[in-house]
Amino acid sequence: MKNSNGSLEFLPTAFILVGIPGLEAEHIWISIPFCLTYSIIFLGNGTILHVIKTDPALHQPMHLFLAMLALAEVGVSASTLPTVLGIFLFGITEISFDACLFQMFFIHSFSILESAVLLAMSVDRFVAIYNPLRYTAILTLPRIFSTGTIMGLKSIILMAPLPMLLRQLPFCGHNVLSHSYCLHPNLIHLPCGDISVNNIYGLFIVTSTFGLDSLLIVVSYGLILHTVLSITTGEGRRKALNTCGSHICAVLAYYVPMIGLSMVHRFGLHMSPLVHAMMANAYLFFPPVINPIVYSIKTKEIHHGIVRMLSQKRARL
Repeated sequence: MKNSNGSLEFLPTAFILVGIPGLEAEHIWISIPFCLTYSIIFLGNGTILHVIKTDPALHQPMHLFLAMLALAEVGVSASTLPTVLGIFLFGITEISFDACLFQMFFIHSFSILESAVLLAMSVDRFVAIYNPLRYTAILTLPRIFSTGTIMGLKSIILMAPLPMLLRQLPFCGHNVLSHSYCLHPNLIHLPCGDISVNNIYGLFIVTSTFGLDSLLIVVSYGLILHTVLSITTGEGRRKALNTCGSHICAVLAYYVPMIGLSMVHRFGLHMSPLVHAMMANAYLFFPPVINPIVYSIKTKEIHHGIVRMLSQKRARL
């Protein structure tokens, strides 16, 4: 089928993914750090999930939200694993059109869920500091599970139209992506038709999720800081702020790479492809690697839970 300009309009049967631009000959060696990264992600977040599930002492609001965060990070990583390792280990650079949309949907859905969980965790910290005596009465298990369900459904509902919108666009033979996985900001630059609807809806998703979530996180920490400053003793202030340290690290680990990747996609179209690849990898791999380490070290309940688990396994041996 041809458009009025005579150029072919079609949906490509496959997209071409790239690894690290300029280092194609070294992909087999580059696969080693990627394999190690995935191992750390699944082992670290899997340990967090196992400890929280099996230790009744950790069935508290803060730890249940942490379990949701770990689950979201595992979901993002599992969504990228097939194509990333396919490229670096086996040289498989093609992904079918439908599989690409499928991967894009899950990567962004889990990312939206991760952002929502970070917001829920900031509210959790505010309630714990502002009204510690009613903390567990306010954040009951049914409310926590309902919140998790709503966040998951919101992610799915918001992302569902994007694959359908992309299928309505002509690609005119353009099918080479900039990353080892399918991301909407990358895919949306390939069609040769009018992408205004896609851009508007994409902007709506970003502002109603990441934008709103980050704003409310800042508001939550403003309220936390105001509450902490009202505490009369210095020891009480330090204790209150220490409970937020891990969450602040998680927020920075998530939003700083995201902002950097957004800036590169928006203003760095003429930058080196290597920069695009490195920023995308930092956005997807840094948070799920660093968060289990931070929470295992800085959150004493999680640290003690891991120590108990290892001690029990050692005793069985």
